[in-house]
Amino acid sequence: MADDTRPHSAARGKTSTDGTGAPTVLRILLGTQLRRLRESRGISAQDAANAIRGSESKISRIELGRNAVREIDIADLLNLYGISDVAEREELLQLASQANQPGWWHPYQDVLPTWFQSYLGLEESAESIRSFDTQFVPGLLQSEEYAAAVFQLGAHSADAAHRLVHVRKERQRRFASGGLRLQAIIDEGALRREVGSPALMRGQLQYLLDICDRPAVTIQVCPFLTGASYAAPGSFSILQFATEDLPDIVYVEQLTSALYLDKRADVHRYTTAMDQIAATSMTPAQTTDLIRSMQGGIPD
Repeated sequence: MADDTRPHSAARGKTSTDGTGAPTVLRILLGTQLRRLRESRGISAQDAANAIRGSESKISRIELGRNAVREIDIADLLNLYGISDVAEREELLQLASQANQPGWWHPYQDVLPTWFQSYLGLEESAESIRSFDTQFVPGLLQSEEYAAAVFQLGAHSADAAHRLVHVRKERQRRFASGGLRLQAIIDEGALRREVGSPALMRGQLQYLLDICDRPAVTIQVCPFLTGASYAAPGSFSILQFATEDLPDIVYVEQLTSALYLDKRADVHRYTTAMDQIAATSMTPAQTTDLIRSMQGGIPD
């Protein structure tokens, strides 16, 4: 996650890992629990670091959920924090073990940026995502042909593009079979910008029409003239989770990296911007009419 962020939560008590099986999220949950234990006992980060023969920065990375953790380090920290209850220790050690398991995308890590692998872990465990996209149709709503054309624009090799398309299809399969809710707001320019060929764009628009009736999907178009796209400088997503131990996270993708923002002030600002954009965008019914109109206007 971004260097200037850290988890915030007012919740206290046990953490349930049900429905939050992605390793990224499990590391955050584990780190949150460990930070609470340390702070509740008035133990400094330096003393915790000494207990695991490490540095304060290592404790920070563990508590922020940024790195895989060694179970022996967790056991030593639990000893320092005076956690002797067998059930409580077992729960946290099991959480550490699960957090070290590779995600489903592990076989593709050679073509996936490390910063995007973190996003996949969060997406896997999110309860809902609100996204605003200005350049392209969002990945979860892309047709296979459109996705391939987008990756080709990114100058990926044919093999890398093929594997990245497979990752995108797997994301979509998991989305369709899971409990994730998606509110996608797409800037009108992204739908009018030709990617690939006219035939490919017709297929992408039809793909949107085919999935817009799914109960878990809401699609809106932010129009050129009246939409409040000025409320944000570019594309972003807000991820929300079922567990109270995880804060909402804003994801902002850049050319060579990404920001993961979870400070309350940052999340509030982006949420306000998303609300403004949604309020001035077309309704889902109006969006469907526009997409049909655009599809009919594409020349053969």
